[in-house]
Order: sequence, then structure tokens, then C-alpha cells
Amino acid sequence: MFLDLRQWLGVALLGVLLAYSLRYIEIDPLRRFDAFLYDSRVRLFAREAIDERIAIVDIDERSLVELGRWPWNRARLAALIERIFEQYGALLLGLDVILAEADESSGLSVLDALGRGQLRRDAAFHAALAALRQELDYDGRLAKVLHRYPVVLGFHLSNGDAAARSGALPMPLRPDVAEQAGQFSQWNGYGGNLPRLQNAAIGAGFLSAPVELDGVTRRAWLLASHDGQVYAALSLVMAQVLLGDPALQLRFADHASWQSASRPVESIVLLTAGAPRRIPVAEQASVLLPFQGSLGSFRYHSAADVLAGRLPADSLHGRVVLLGTTAPGLFDQRVTPMGEAFPGVEVHANLLAGLLDGRLLMSPAYTATIEAGLLVVVGVGLLLGLPRLSPPRAVVLAVLISALVTIINLAAWTGVQLVLPMAAILLLVAMLLALHLFFGYFVEHRAKRRLTTLFGQYVPPELVDEMSRDPEHYTMEGRSAELTVLFADVRGFTALAETLPPDELAQLMNDYLSAMTDVIRAYRGTLDKYIGDAVVAFWGAPLADPQHARHAVEAALAMQAALSGVNQHFASRGWPALQVGIGINTGMMVVGDMGSRHRRAYTVLGDAVNLASRIQGLSAQYAAGVIIGDATRQALGTWRCRQLGHAVVRGRSAPVAIFEPLVEAQAIARQGP
Repeated sequence: MFLDLRQWLGVALLGVLLAYSLRYIEIDPLRRFDAFLYDSRVRLFAREAIDERIAIVDIDERSLVELGRWPWNRARLAALIERIFEQYGALLLGLDVILAEADESSGLSVLDALGRGQLRRDAAFHAALAALRQELDYDGRLAKVLHRYPVVLGFHLSNGDAAARSGALPMPLRPDVAEQAGQFSQWNGYGGNLPRLQNAAIGAGFLSAPVELDGVTRRAWLLASHDGQVYAALSLVMAQVLLGDPALQLRFADHASWQSASRPVESIVLLTAGAPRRIPVAEQASVLLPFQGSLGSFRYHSAADVLAGRLPADSLHGRVVLLGTTAPGLFDQRVTPMGEAFPGVEVHANLLAGLLDGRLLMSPAYTATIEAGLLVVVGVGLLLGLPRLSPPRAVVLAVLISALVTIINLAAWTGVQLVLPMAAILLLVAMLLALHLFFGYFVEHRAKRRLTTLFGQYVPPELVDEMSRDPEHYTMEGRSAELTVLFADVRGFTALAETLPPDELAQLMNDYLSAMTDVIRAYRGTLDKYIGDAVVAFWGAPLADPQHARHAVEAALAMQAALSGVNQHFASRGWPALQVGIGINTGMMVVGDMGSRHRRAYTVLGDAVNLASRIQGLSAQYAAGVIIGDATRQALGTWRCRQLGHAVVRGRSAPVAIFEPLVEAQAIARQGP
């Protein structure tokens, strides 16, 4: 029955993942997992080298402090562009800014209004204004600069019920490209540049880029459509200029896609003088952004330094320059696989470098078919193979298949720059393995019984229940970990033992140790051992406890509080009261099942354990119920402690700092954490 149910569940899972891979259904968590795996590969294969061909002139925060807030007047922008070309010899400039509104900062419009009004009959005023007009026409000055130098402007596209249209768009692509406008992203609004500026520049490209559901920018459109006309992205326009302004041609897939009757555009070809350059594209003429590396893969130069002429003479010589901003208040930051605050101007620089190199990852439509084929092969293989294997061998098989899928994926990425989805296949392997293990050996009651056998004598039953939810995470094998260990010892026990008959002494110790152990368990501690009248416990293993130091100190203070009740009980029986000294220390130690072939125990070893024992031995000398080491004090954070001094302990050449935790600061009145 279990075998049949397991197979049916596996077939159902395979069917769901096939529908997902072929885009019949959408599973958002799985899509996000695929995005995470893609981002990880982008970071893994990033070259992390600075590309000297492209430089960024940055309107950074220092530029705003030195030159004033943005937007700057067009006269300053014209001077900046002149400096980039005349003094520094740049090859091409692209603007990741939009010059949409007229610049009236010179006051020319006010003077014109005066000339039409109060001073309309003042000939001297009009003569002076005519002489100053060219100087005060900042937009005209910038237009002249744009006309002299190779500058590509930027504009943005927008959508909405009342999408704004401002400024001028550049010339669209040829009519034969416009015939395919329906295959590209569609926009009904735009923010362009002033017509006189747009007409003076050699061209313009759009700055808009798609943002995926998780808010990350992984792709860029190379072409987009507005009112049936097709426009190119800024990076593509700049690449065309650098390559001699070749004609642009579209290439189509051999067959229509299963989603529509038309053949999708699968590549853009730049017909350069030599061999044509093919740019593979995915849906809506999009490409995966070819990140060179993390932030700073291109040289940044402050715009203030450029304007002041403070850069070395060869900083921009012969380079392609992008003018953009990283100043936080100008909102040109994007979330990318390489960082959460990645400047938009560097996104354009990465795309331009990838276009020039022909280094673009491909994610064509047929990758869905490849993914579906791998799902069928892997799924059928595991459905037939796993029931024949023991749990350990099934795990090995699943790991090997996952590794093989990963190797194939990475080989496609590095060999032919093909991005294959991974999430569905890895999930299929993991889920089929989980089904096999669930219906096989690793059932919950067996895991709980094993953990109870291993740890039941050391930790409370409720912790064993918690551990049984993830039994494979817990083992008695030795490992190093940062833990907190507690030693509690009865002061003057030898003299006390001589005053009681053996049977009463045994009963006294049973009552005392039971009370102390109850407190340790209430605070999630692991009982290590009893050494005569001493109790040893530790926190942080086998169950991880980020607050192990705090829980150990809370337990120690609660043990002292519980001791008063124990002593009242002893007094009723005529037994002497006990005084207990407790020492606590935190540090790296070895924890695990240790001992001889005759007897073993789950315990801790290490220098930090020895120091806790030595600290406990100081409790009588300093008349303190609880003493902690410096490492424990630091782990307690804001808990107030009183420094007792520096003590010399056996095994340490230098004195160690010891502290007493103040119970008043914590008001421990409960019996568990």
C-alpha cells in the first residue's frame, strides 16, 4: 500500500512540475527559488575585474555638496560635456539623465517678460538683452555642445491610464522593424528630452528596464514599442555608434511558439562591416544583464573633479563615458543580483560592455523544453530506482543526480552561455527522496525512539520531542562548538558528611541533586554528570541555543533561589543547611559521546570547561553564590554584573577576570525560560 501511494504521489508531483516548466501554471515560491539560483550563479561567475574601456562620470554626493543640488543648470552641464571631450578626449558619451524641461535658471525668461512689459520701449535694454541672449540661453548653449560632440541622450518609457508624454522622442527604427512592434514591450507614455536638445544629439535610447516580481533587475529590454514605433535601449544605441552605426536586422525562430502563431524574434543582428554581430534575445527582445562583477566594475570619476579639471589627463581618453548619478537622493539605485543598491548607470555600463564583447547569457524559449525533458528523465528514473534502495543509498543517489544536474547546468552556462532552470529539477529530486524516506525507514516514531535512547538521560523530555522533529540534525559524534558550562559544588561537604549517618546523607544528596537538576532542566540545560556532591551541566548542545550563556546564568540564580526551599526542608528533618558555589564559563569546547570501550557519556571537554571548574572553586574565597568568566559576561549583553577582580587559577599563566551577575537586574522569579 505504501509503495503504491508513494508512486502515485511522485507521479502527481512530476506532473505539477512539468506544467510549471512548460509555463502552464505559475508557482511563485519555485520561481523565486529559480531566481535565487540564477543570482548565485551570476555572483559565482562574475569576473570581478575593472573594465577600462568604459568610465562613469558620477554626479555623486560630493558633486552636489560642491556644485549645488540637482538639477544643475544647462550651462554647467554643457561645460561638463565640453570638458569630457576637449580636455579628457572621451570617445563617446551616454547620458543616464533626462533633460525634459526648459532651463530658466539664467533669468532669460524674466528679462523677456520685462522686455514685453515695462521696458518694451527701452532700446538700450533690448540692445543689451540681444547681446546677452546667447550667453543666457543655457539650453541653446547645451544644444551647441551636443551638436559638436558624439552624445547619446536617454529617455524613459511609462504606462498607465494617463501616462504622461513630455519632450521629444528620437527617430524610431526602420519600418521593417516596426512591423514586429507587437513582440516588444508596449508603452503608452514617455519622458523625452527637449526637442532642441534631442535634435542636436546623435541619438537617444530608452533607460527603462524590467523589474521582476521580487523587485530585482535581472534583464534589460533592447527594443521597446510606443505607438507602433520601435526604439532601442541606450546601451544598444551606444554600441551601434561605436560599431560604425550598422543597420539593425531581426532574426526569427524557425517555428512558431506554442503560445502564439507567429515566429518569435530570437536575435538582433548588427550588420557591421565585418562579420555581423548576433545578439540573442528572449521574450520581448530582452537579454539577461551581463554583470562584470560587483559594484565598481568600472572606473568612477566625480563630476566635480571633471569640471574642476582635477582628473589625470588620461582618465577618460579614448574611453566610452556614461554620465549618471549615485547620489542617494536622486533615486537611481536598483536591486540586482550583484547588490541591493546598484547604481542604474552601472547597469547600463554592464550591458554596453556585454554587447561590445558578445558576452550575453541566453535564455531562449526552448529552455522550457529542455527543463521538461530533464524532469521526465530524472523523475522516471527516481520513481523506479528509489524503492529498490535502502535509505542511505537513496540519499547517495539523490545527491549524485543533483550534482549531475548542477554540473550540466554550469557547463551550459560557461560553455555556450545558456541559462537552464534548476529549481524544478532540484525540488523534484528532494521531494521524491523525502517521500521515499518518509514511507521507509525514517518515520517519526523511530527517530524519536532513537533520540530518546541517545539523549533521554541528559536532556528534558520536551527537548527530546523538539529534537525529534529533525532527527538527522542531532548526533552524539564529537564536534567543536561554543557552549556554556556550569559547575555547582556544595561548600564544606566533607565536614557535613561526617555529621550524618550514611543513609541520611544519601537521602540528603538525593533531595539536593533532584532539586538542582529540576532547575537545570527547566532552563533547557543538558545534565552532564554528578561528581559526588557536584553537578555539571551545559547549554547549547545537543539542541542549539543562541542564548546559552543567558540561560545558564538564569539557571544558576534560580538554583540559588531554590536552595533556600531545600534548606527549609532539611531544617525540618534536623539536617544542616547547604551552601553552594557555582562557576560558569563560555567558550569553544568539544561536545559528544566520549569515554572508553567500557563506558561512555555525552559530555564536554576543553580549556573552557576547566576554567569553569576553577572559577567555581573561587566562590567561597569571594563569598559569591555565582561567579562567571569574562566570556560569559560578554555574551550576556546588557545584564549588569559586578567585577570581583582578577584571579590566578591553576593552568593559566595570566590572571582571569571574574564577575558576579546581579540578580536584582533580572528579577528571576519564574521556573523556566
